[in-house]
Amino acid sequence: MRPNFILSLPNGRTIPLGPRTIVVGVLNVTPDSFSDGGQYFDPAQAIERAVAMQAEGADIIEVGGESTRPGATPLSIQDEIARVGRVLTFLAARLTVPIAIDTYKSEIARAAVELGASIINDVSALRFDPALAEVAAKTGAALVLMHMRGHPATMQKLPPSPDIFGEADRDLKTAIDQAASRGVRREQIVIDPGIGFGKTMEDNLAIINHLDRFGGLGLPLMIGTSRKSFIGRLTGQPAGERLLGTAASVAIAILRGAHMIRVHDVKEMVEVARVSDAIVASSLP
Repeated sequence: MRPNFILSLPNGRTIPLGPRTIVVGVLNVTPDSFSDGGQYFDPAQAIERAVAMQAEGADIIEVGGESTRPGATPLSIQDEIARVGRVLTFLAARLTVPIAIDTYKSEIARAAVELGASIINDVSALRFDPALAEVAAKTGAALVLMHMRGHPATMQKLPPSPDIFGEADRDLKTAIDQAASRGVRREQIVIDPGIGFGKTMEDNLAIINHLDRFGGLGLPLMIGTSRKSFIGRLTGQPAGERLLGTAASVAIAILRGAHMIRVHDVKEMVEVARVSDAIVASSLP
């Protein structure tokens, strides 16, 4: 059984983690994300999709303005603020569930929290901009620290890690300590081993199957497998047709201890999570 945690958000709000899986709906307001780039680039379409994901059962809506797909080039701060700001302004008034911002830039995180976001998802685990931790500390926003090898532009060109679990564990410990040194409380932190992001297919499969190896960090786990390339390699399906492969990976991740799942197909993955949770909670009389 996965341990229980309470995730702290601003203004005294909290999210129980453990009793059931928390579903994070992905909303990419980008023209070039790997699976849905351009689909919600128009603010009106993005807002409509966010409201729909909440109705489908998403517990959190995560907005991202910059693609971190393999080979992606960085976006300017001005352009990223423009993309996410025009959506966040409306979502804060329309949604009842918490809003997350997917960014590794402290300036974007600060602006997003001011516009209503209460969770910051940093795919670099503070490597790219350590000041992001100060934003979380000062605002009380929750902070997701994700493990990435290298940078988006080059991560899939790196040689395989000789010890992916040791590397991820070491890097995440460094990030957790760095966050704590800047005032972030442990109740604000979630860790993500970073499926993809410089890892081989074998690494990804092993991480999902052995999430318990991150239990020593003593923090809740988020996992993001939705539509990723390792599923395509296994099934032969393009990004938009990886629903069943994603469902299988999500179910196994929950059985192996994931507290939060980050997904594009909210309605379907809510069902997967509910059934998986029931199986995890079952016991013989």
